[in-house]
Amino acid sequence: MHARKERLDVAAGEDTSHILSGLTNQLPDRDPEETAEWVESLDALIREQGTERAQYIMRSLLQRAGAQSVGVPMVTTTDYVNTIPVDQEAQFPGNEEYERRYRAYMRWNAAIMVHRSQRPNIGVGGHISTYAGAATLYEVGFNHFFRGKDHPGGGDQVFFQGHASPGMYARAFMEGRLTEEDLDGFRQEKSKEGHALSSYPHPRLMPQFWEFPTVSMGIGPMNAIYQAQSNRYLHNRGLKDTSDQQVWAYLGDGEMDEPESRGLLQLAANENLDNLNFVINCNLQRLDGPVRGNGKIMQELEAFFRGAGWNVIKVVWGREWDDLLTKDTDGSLVKIMNETPDGDYQTYKAESGGFVRDHFFGKTPQTKDMVADLSDDDIWNLKRGGHDYRKVYAAYKAATEFKGKPTVILAKTVKGYGLGPHFEGRNATHQMKKLTLDDLKKFRDHLRIPVTDEELEKDLYQPPYYHPGTDAPEIKYMMDRRAELGGAVPERRSKHQDIALPDAKTYEVAKRGSGKQQAATTMAFVRLLKDLMRDKNFGKHIAPIIPDEARTFGMDAFFPTAKIYNPKGQNYLSVDRDLVLAYKESAQGQLIHPGINEAGAVAAFTAAGTAYATHGVPLIPVYVFYSMFGFQRTGDAFWAAGDQMARGFIIGATAGRTTLTGEGLQHADGHSPLLASTNPAVVTYDPAYGYEMGHIMRDGIERMYGPNSADRNLMYYITVYNEPITQPAEPEELDVEGVLKGIYLLAPAKIDGPRTQILASGVSVPWAIEAQRILAEDWGVSADVWSVTSWNELRRDGMAAEEEAFLNPGQPARVPFVAQQLAGATGPVVAVSDYMKAVPDQIRQFVPNEFATLGADGFGFSDTRAAARRFFKNDIHSIVVRSLEMLSRRGEVDAQAPAQAIEKYRLHNVNAGSTGNAGGESLSTPIEFLSR
Repeated sequence: MHARKERLDVAAGEDTSHILSGLTNQLPDRDPEETAEWVESLDALIREQGTERAQYIMRSLLQRAGAQSVGVPMVTTTDYVNTIPVDQEAQFPGNEEYERRYRAYMRWNAAIMVHRSQRPNIGVGGHISTYAGAATLYEVGFNHFFRGKDHPGGGDQVFFQGHASPGMYARAFMEGRLTEEDLDGFRQEKSKEGHALSSYPHPRLMPQFWEFPTVSMGIGPMNAIYQAQSNRYLHNRGLKDTSDQQVWAYLGDGEMDEPESRGLLQLAANENLDNLNFVINCNLQRLDGPVRGNGKIMQELEAFFRGAGWNVIKVVWGREWDDLLTKDTDGSLVKIMNETPDGDYQTYKAESGGFVRDHFFGKTPQTKDMVADLSDDDIWNLKRGGHDYRKVYAAYKAATEFKGKPTVILAKTVKGYGLGPHFEGRNATHQMKKLTLDDLKKFRDHLRIPVTDEELEKDLYQPPYYHPGTDAPEIKYMMDRRAELGGAVPERRSKHQDIALPDAKTYEVAKRGSGKQQAATTMAFVRLLKDLMRDKNFGKHIAPIIPDEARTFGMDAFFPTAKIYNPKGQNYLSVDRDLVLAYKESAQGQLIHPGINEAGAVAAFTAAGTAYATHGVPLIPVYVFYSMFGFQRTGDAFWAAGDQMARGFIIGATAGRTTLTGEGLQHADGHSPLLASTNPAVVTYDPAYGYEMGHIMRDGIERMYGPNSADRNLMYYITVYNEPITQPAEPEELDVEGVLKGIYLLAPAKIDGPRTQILASGVSVPWAIEAQRILAEDWGVSADVWSVTSWNELRRDGMAAEEEAFLNPGQPARVPFVAQQLAGATGPVVAVSDYMKAVPDQIRQFVPNEFATLGADGFGFSDTRAAARRFFKNDIHSIVVRSLEMLSRRGEVDAQAPAQAIEKYRLHNVNAGSTGNAGGESLSTPIEFLSR
């Protein structure tokens, strides 16, 4: 490579001073001679006793300075050099030559796999450059740190960076886990079924291979933190010994701009999760350009993580820089390192050794002299730390041995490393998916792959993969390393401990109703959950998750008995210690309490809901939250949970657009069932009564962990309300199949007359029953009332029936369940819920009757329940009027009846509404109700 002839102005760094910690630049040096003596003393100490002793002395001085009120600022950002001094680096224990050799094979095969996926008539894409730059970071882990599931300690959990997946496939090919045919099935999951590889880590698509989905930026870091917490939760509760397991998360520096990537760091520090290691691949580039062109992302992340309480290890420079830094007695080189912005570092790696000599080392006479004896090639081969086995190994070993804090390793690399001048460090490298013939030849030469020019020239789109054979010494070495570490990684196993399902009597509380008391469905759910947790064999498997709303949902009753999980216990005197429902934390606590943190709660849900596969220990998470703050706020995380095949219950409390009086627009949920319907793994229910919920939860538990389930990997989303009603006891001869499949006849008409059908869900079912009475008494209309427990499941069944008919012409078509249930139900249908009309409208096409929908479209607002329902026209009298309108069009009631009803009930007057009650603001659970 040759330097460009034209002069390129490279920033001198005058605008990047903010990256330094500024220890001295705010203070005058009143005695430079004395300062020099102190510095000389420190230098002598380092020379004679090493950096470890110097660290202790410096920390002791800082501690003493603080005690003497000497204002010494916290050092959040250190110089742009490696954190671990050379004399403290752990010795690399492996055969570096063997490891380099098969790492080259993997880098070749990963790139060829993506390149071949771009062959004509395929063109499915892929990413070459991420793994090319991160191969060393992964291979040091694979060869020396990542424990497989057969390791005595139980194995590690590794969150691989999504775009690096080709490298993991390339390693699996070298290990004999994948074939060439498999590699050629990359991103062709249906057309190459049986030999297909998913584009990214997708457990649902490759359920024996991948464990953790990570390509939705920010969710990987968040889930890794809560995975580490979940490991400790299992350990502290005595469910599994996880003390020897580590969690590794591989992230991109660009990805760290996602709020989710940084937003939960404090949890890891607060809970001393020293079983957690972040490895951030700092190639200084995001998808379109530099991460921080004018700044320094490694310095920024160092300050951020250190401020959040993490142990920070920077791996900036490879071993080739060690001698230069030793010669840097006046700090000139480190000063240039500190002041050069990332945009320039990126440019250097896209240029040449001569360019680096002129524009980097040439900034001062001292640094220019340092490299006077080096050739341009020598300068070009000054590696970044993330490409150096020794530096990376030392960082990983230090991370796994560090106690008391999580560790982040910031490793500087080059994106597209080794792929040639068209790829290395280029802004467009992320989108580049294939190589030219010249690129292939240079890449082959760089990696020393024994493939001939003739083989490459034979077919540009079919260059060969390379494997030296299982008898090659480097391959034997590689397999021995994995065997010693406990087997293949990644690997997912779904076999788990047996789980004893709850006894039938556990569900009896849901059947009894609330007697003379009123109770919201939230309370009915809480009472049922309490009995499930009390079940001697089953209860320990439940992991309740509540983000700082336990009292809102009446779940403070769990505090004294189940206790709130805190690995440090409760080391303070609780202000409410004298109360029956006092706040109580414990290291053995069962309740996971993430605080005001829905994103973290879903991450905790995901970790618990996949423990059956990750650890072989089933946990059933029950995540209870404001329904508005579920799928709307964290839908992406639930999608990843579905990918990871999480199992558990998602409880949308304070559901509906009109039930949460006074809270208003941002709390009023009128659409979460629609959002939930977009997730194929979510089964959604909107029950009206506690007994319905009992059957739904029993069905969910049995589908997740029962002996006869066809699809276990489900999340049950159940909406519950805060409006207290009299909970009826379970009817005799209840249509349980109807409850579970989505609709059953709750209240047949009590009189003969013009017939209509009222379909209602959730909180609107009592309105439908009252409308049935008014229609009969005031208008002589006969109405059947149906409880629709799931509009969503009815639609899925109907769509499946249509699909079956479409693909089997000439065969008898299956009748959708909703049509089966409504067979013989005459008259028009009025469908009502406390959600927008599109929720009940999901089943319109499957119902032959004339169909009308009442709902709550638009934004919510603060008012009484009665006024809100009258405004949205989904209240009792709106049901009556809509039924009369439809019947009048059919000539079955007087044509004037609808207008008369509107006037009679003052339907246009929001102050005339009377649907619902004003109770339930706090949802405090009556002790006597919970103890029944």
